Amino acid sequence: MKKLGSGHTLAACFAGYITQAIVVNFAPLLFLTFNQSYGISLTLIGLMITVNFGVQLTVDLLATKFVDTIGYRPCAVAAHVFCCAGLVLLAFLPDVLPSPAAGLFIASAVYAAGGGLIEVLISPIVEACPFERKKSVMSLLHSFYSWGQVAVVALSTLFFVCAGIENWSILALAWAAIPLLNAIYFLFVPIYPLVEEGQEPVKLRTLLRSGMLWLFILLMLCAGSAEQSVSQWASAFAEAGLGVSKTLGDLLGPCMFAAMMGASRLLFAKFGEKMQLHTALLVAACGCVAGYLLCAFSPVAWLGLAGCALVGFSVGILWPGTVSFASARMPRGGTALFALLALAGDVGCMAGPSAVGAIADAFSGDLHTGIAFGLAFPAAMAVALFIFRFQKSGKALLNGENLQ
Repeated sequence: MKKLGSGHTLAACFAGYITQAIVVNFAPLLFLTFNQSYGISLTLIGLMITVNFGVQLTVDLLATKFVDTIGYRPCAVAAHVFCCAGLVLLAFLPDVLPSPAAGLFIASAVYAAGGGLIEVLISPIVEACPFERKKSVMSLLHSFYSWGQVAVVALSTLFFVCAGIENWSILALAWAAIPLLNAIYFLFVPIYPLVEEGQEPVKLRTLLRSGMLWLFILLMLCAGSAEQSVSQWASAFAEAGLGVSKTLGDLLGPCMFAAMMGASRLLFAKFGEKMQLHTALLVAACGCVAGYLLCAFSPVAWLGLAGCALVGFSVGILWPGTVSFASARMPRGGTALFALLALAGDVGCMAGPSAVGAIADAFSGDLHTGIAFGLAFPAAMAVALFIFRFQKSGKALLNGENLQ
């Protein structure tokens, strides 16, 4: 049998991010169906989002301790097995258990554990591969989450139209095949060491004392918030602003947002090596601010939708760009660095949409006001990048003087 190379490792990681897109985006398409079929309140169903991100946050935190001990390969395989098992449980548990809500929560917790592990593992596995154009490869990697999200929304919508939404459990089993096959793939692809031979990864305590780390944590928190504050509300924003059906709202909202995010990641993968990461992140954060302004304050509905597209395009490189930036400046950060970055990003993903929804509720359900508040996240990121670029202390931190 021919020995597999790093290209196969990258392909497995691409499929890993597609798996992540499935477990994050499939269930929300069925929230109204769960409400009507099982009589579960929308408030209780909405808690599935909290459970999903809450479990991911817990896994992100625990991963700083157990991944290096257990090893990347068994953890990667286990992550995909959890995702597969969670989707299978989603198809059966609500009908088997006396409480359908309990079934939904158990299934959500299981696949969220796998999703959290994927988020911690995939980026460092790719970062450790012997590729020359690391920034471009990282951006290309993260584009597969975006294309996975497009595929989940578009193909699921097509299935619901053709086979009927009441047969959603069949589709859940079909989506479960992807993590199952990728778990097998991860048994055979090469896994490279993250920290160079002869070097020791920085201890977590030392890492937490680094000013650089807290800069990157702030950037990841803002990146996650800026992305999900529009992404999670894009469908509702399209329906409310344009008066279209839910099907069209899903396609014009989250599907278009994900497509624009994926396109920017592909472009950065092609041309990003010619740009300084700090400059690219600053430009993207400013573009994100402009998109939020269009969403929140445009008097024309279609112009507001264009703002959603601009946010999707701009936010595309914020997450992978920050990960690459942190890895380049803190090369001895090891698994703990990537786990803490994932933790910060997930906090942003959970806090951003919740804040937008709460502000919108406080103003009689006005999503424009909620999204106007969400403007604070990309603005804070732009300000932080600007300060650290031009201040002496920021330059010292960016040079990575204490953790090279």
